[in-house]
Amino acid sequence: MQNNKFLPIYQDLQEKIQNNTYPPESKLPSENELTELYNTSRETARKALHLLAQNGYIQKVKGKGSIVLPFDKFNFPVSGLVSFKEVSQKVGKKVATYVHELSLCEADEFIRNQLNAKSGEKAWKLIRSREIDGERIILDKDYLLQNKIPTLTKEVAQNSIYEYIEGELGLSISFAKKEITVEEVEQEDVELLDLEGHTHIVVVKNYVYLEDTSIFQYTESRHRLDKFRFVDFARRAHL
Repeated sequence: MQNNKFLPIYQDLQEKIQNNTYPPESKLPSENELTELYNTSRETARKALHLLAQNGYIQKVKGKGSIVLPFDKFNFPVSGLVSFKEVSQKVGKKVATYVHELSLCEADEFIRNQLNAKSGEKAWKLIRSREIDGERIILDKDYLLQNKIPTLTKEVAQNSIYEYIEGELGLSISFAKKEITVEEVEQEDVELLDLEGHTHIVVVKNYVYLEDTSIFQYTESRHRLDKFRFVDFARRAHL
């Protein structure tokens, strides 16, 4: 029989988080403290904390313990194809974009594989951090084929690439394939984002296509784990 002794502990902690006994940014008792509070084993306490983390109630932060996550995360559409500018107009908070790199270079093997590019083709490399309410919490790494996007400036990158592509270049952006993973932070994340001790980051990889079904952009959008809720709408379909 499956041992579910951790569930009552999980449910009690969940309720205390929801009724603000443990408010956002506060720290939950440690595993050792939970074993005493609930008269249980350390393994059972660990399972309760793991389920809380899995369901988005807490984040385990190295050197700090189990931190309660805020409920006012930014909703980020999973299935939609929108620019940061379009999303930021809806959050009602102060936002800013910082361009750290904009260069045109020959696509290396990795980028050629992502963009189905040929040897010798050039691509724009663009690295931007996104600030919301004074915290840099998104790192966008974009690669765009020059044969699709002939010119790109820092001013365009600070405003909206999609607005420029559709408005100035007259191209129609059609669809994207997306992959979402949770990965360990890299040195670039540490240098360019306000991570506040978080050791993992949500990575959304976008392969973006024009109306003629040709790919023109590959993006890695790296989001601080505690700040976003990825949302989608799904309708039941019988297969």
